[in-house]
Amino acid sequence: MQNLDVAITVQAPPNIQPRLSEDFELVRYPTHPPSDWQPSHRQEELPYYMTDDTSARRRVPHHPQGPTTPVHNTGWANDDGEGKDVYAKANAFQRYGSGGWPARRAPPPPPTSFREFIQQNIEHVAPAVYTLLSCWTRYHKIGKSPVVVWDEAHFGKFGSYYLKREFYFDVHPPLGKMLVGLAGLLSGYDGSFEFKSGEMYPREVPYVAIRVIMATFGVLMVPLGWYTAVELGMSTRACHLVALMCLFDVAWLCISRFVLLDSMLLFFTFTTVFGLSKFHNQQYQSFSFDWWLWLAFTGVSIGCVSSIKWVGLFVTALVGLYTIEDLWNKFGDLRMPVQTQLRHWVARIGCLIILPILVYMASFKLHFLILNHSGPGDAQMSSLFQANLIGNDFARNPLEVAYGSKLTLKNMGLGGGLLHSHVQTFPVGSNQQQVTCYHYKDANNNWIITPQWEEPTVDPNGPIRFLKHGDVIRLVHEATGRNLHSHSVPAPISKLHNEISCYGNATIGDHNDYWVVEVVDDIHRGKREKVDRIHSLTTRLRFRHLILGCYVRSANKNLPEWGFKQLEVSCDKENNLDDIHTYWNVESHWNDRLPPGEMKLYRSSFLRDFWHLNVAMMTSNNALVPDPDKEDILASTPWDWPFMRLGLRMCGWADMMTKYYLIGTPIIWWGGSVSLAVGLLAFGTYVFRMQRRYVDMEPREWEHFLYVCKVAFLGWSLQYLPFLVMGRVTYIHHYLPTLYFAILMAAHMLDHFVFTARRLSERTKSITFALVAFAIFANFWWFRGVAWGIDGPINDHWGLGWRQSWNIYEH
Repeated sequence: MQNLDVAITVQAPPNIQPRLSEDFELVRYPTHPPSDWQPSHRQEELPYYMTDDTSARRRVPHHPQGPTTPVHNTGWANDDGEGKDVYAKANAFQRYGSGGWPARRAPPPPPTSFREFIQQNIEHVAPAVYTLLSCWTRYHKIGKSPVVVWDEAHFGKFGSYYLKREFYFDVHPPLGKMLVGLAGLLSGYDGSFEFKSGEMYPREVPYVAIRVIMATFGVLMVPLGWYTAVELGMSTRACHLVALMCLFDVAWLCISRFVLLDSMLLFFTFTTVFGLSKFHNQQYQSFSFDWWLWLAFTGVSIGCVSSIKWVGLFVTALVGLYTIEDLWNKFGDLRMPVQTQLRHWVARIGCLIILPILVYMASFKLHFLILNHSGPGDAQMSSLFQANLIGNDFARNPLEVAYGSKLTLKNMGLGGGLLHSHVQTFPVGSNQQQVTCYHYKDANNNWIITPQWEEPTVDPNGPIRFLKHGDVIRLVHEATGRNLHSHSVPAPISKLHNEISCYGNATIGDHNDYWVVEVVDDIHRGKREKVDRIHSLTTRLRFRHLILGCYVRSANKNLPEWGFKQLEVSCDKENNLDDIHTYWNVESHWNDRLPPGEMKLYRSSFLRDFWHLNVAMMTSNNALVPDPDKEDILASTPWDWPFMRLGLRMCGWADMMTKYYLIGTPIIWWGGSVSLAVGLLAFGTYVFRMQRRYVDMEPREWEHFLYVCKVAFLGWSLQYLPFLVMGRVTYIHHYLPTLYFAILMAAHMLDHFVFTARRLSERTKSITFALVAFAIFANFWWFRGVAWGIDGPINDHWGLGWRQSWNIYEH
C-alpha cells in the first residue's frame, strides 16, 4: 500500500474584513445546475419534510430573479435598516436617499390656478368631501326637537354650573362638561336654565347653537376615520369604506346631535388611534421632529379622552400594549446602543405617561379655578376645600368646639360623607334608627355635643366648656333627638364590625351612648400634644365607644335600597390608628356664644383636593349598580351590543313628540361583529398554514396584516371586555367607542380578501366596493329617521323593527 505525503503550509491570515450576514444574503444561487455538474452516486435523497424547499406550497407569486429581488408593487415602505418594519401609506416612500433614509420630496411650487391646487392636494379631496357630507348629516334638522332630550338634562345642567361658577359633583372627569360650558358661553347662554328632562327650551336658551358645537366633534370623526385608515396602510377603497361607515352609522350620528359627552369621547378616541398610527409610521426616523410631534400628540389625546370619561382609559390600554411590544422589540435589537434604548424609554414615559397625567390634572385644576362658588356638590369635597368657596360660611363658623355646639361631622376618608341619620330603621339587626354617611347637605346631618347622662346639662348662661381630647360625650341627633349608639350586633354589611344606630331620646338612654373623643392631630397645629382645644375643619378626630372599644368608621360601602344607597357606618373593633376611614372632622359648626373663625386659618392643597374628588367619583361610580327591584327599560347588557339586540328610547314616546331611538346601522354593526370573528379565524388559519410551510403572503404583507389586526382586535377587546365584568348599570351608548375598532376590522378584512387580492380582477373589486358602499348608504337612509327624528305615531313608520327585541314600536 503506497503512503501519500501531504505538506501543510501555515501562514499568517490575510487582512480580510469579516463577512456580514448581508454578504451571504446577496449570494445568487443558480436556478439550474451547470451542464458539467454530475451528482454523486452516493448522494441520498432526503425526505420532503427534512428539506427547506417550500416552493411546492407557495401561494404567492415566486420571483425568478431570486429571493432577494425587491417587490416594487407592494405599496409598503422599505426596511428601516434596524430590523424594524414600517408600514406607511401606500406608495409613500419609493426611493431612498443616502444613508438608507427615505428621500424627501422637494415642496411643489405655489399653485397658479385652482386646478393646480386641486392636483397638488388630490389626496385630501376625498376626506374634504366626506367632511362636508358629515356636516350635512350631523347638522340636518338638529333643532327639530325643542325639548331637553335624554342626558341633556345632566350635561346641560353641568355646563350651566360653569357659567354660574357654582361647584357641583359628577361621576365623570370635568373636561367634557367644561367644553359644554364653553359651547354655552360661545352661544350667548347665561346658565339660568335648569335643564329638566323633557322640558321645552325657552327662547332665550340657544340650544341649537350649543348642539351644533357639540355635533362638530361628530363631524370631525369622519375625516379622522379616513386618515387613520390611510395611516394603517389600507387601500383607497378600504379608506372610502371606513369613511362611509363613520359617516352613515345612525348611532354615532344620533349621539352626536345632542348636548352629551359622547361626541367628545368618540372624537378623542379617534385622535388617539390616529396619533398612534401616525407615530408608528415615524419609527424609521426616531427622535425626529415628526416622531416627537406624533408621540406627544398621542399623549395629549390620551389625557383628553381620559378627562372626558374614564372609559377613555380603555383606548389608553391599546397604546400601552403597542408601546410594550415596541420597546420589547427594541430591547431585542442587539445593534441598538444602550443609550438609545434609554432615550426610547424616557420618551415613552414622558409623552405617554407623564404628559397624559398632566393633561388630566390640568382639567381638574381648571375645574377648581372656574367653580369657586359654593354649589350643590360641596359636600363631596373636604371641609377645607369647601371653606375656600365663595358663599360658604364654614370660615365664619366658630373656631373652637364646645359642649352644646351644633355641628356636622365629615369622614376624612377619600370619598367620605357626612354622619347622617333619618327616621327609617334597619330592617336587619337591631331594627333601630339608621345611621349612615350622606354626601349632600341636609338637616339630618346635624348633631349636638351633649354631656354624659350623669352630668348636668349644658347651661346656656354658665361658663363655656370646650371639647378636649379624652372627653366622654353623647352625640344627639338634632332632628330626631336620639343618641348615637352602638352594641354587640353585627353591622348590616361589615359583619365583623358592630352596628351603629340611633336610640332613645332626651330621657331614655344607657352607657352604650357614650363616645370617647380622641384627637389624632391638627392640620395646622401639628401633633396631638400641641392640640389643647378641638378646632372645626382642621382637627382630626376619632370616636371610640366607651364600653365596646370600637371606632366609628365609614369605608365607602353602599347600603342596599332600604338604606337609600347611602354609605354604611359601623363600629370597627380594630384599633388601627392609620385607618383614615375612622378619622372625622367638624365641618359646619353653630354656637351663638362663640366668636367666628378667620379665613386665613383654612387652606387646602390642590393635590389633596384632586385625589379626594377622584376617589369620590370612583365611589359614586361603583354605586351605579342595577337595582333588582326596579326595571330599567333603558339599560342593556354587553351581550346585547355587538348584534344590537336592544336599542334605547332617548325621549318620550308620545305621538305628538319627536322621537329618537339610539340604534346603529345594522349592516355596519353586524358586519363589524362578523369581521372580528373572520379576522380571528383568518389569523389562526394562516398560523397553522405557516407551520405547515405554506407561504400565503410575503413577509411584509404578513406583518402588515398582523399589525392592523392587532390594532383593531385588541382595541375592540380592550374596549368591550371590561364591561362584561363591571357591576355598574350599562347602556348601548357604552359600545359606541368599541364600534370604531369593529369598523376598522371590517374594512381590513374586505381589503385583505377582496381589494388587494391578487386572484381577483379590478372589475370584481370595483363591483364589490360599489355593492358594499351602496348597502351602507341604503341601510343608513332606511334608518335615518331614528337619528333625525320621527314625528307622529311611531306605529305608522313601518319597517324599522328588524329585530323583535327592539322596542321601537308600541305593542
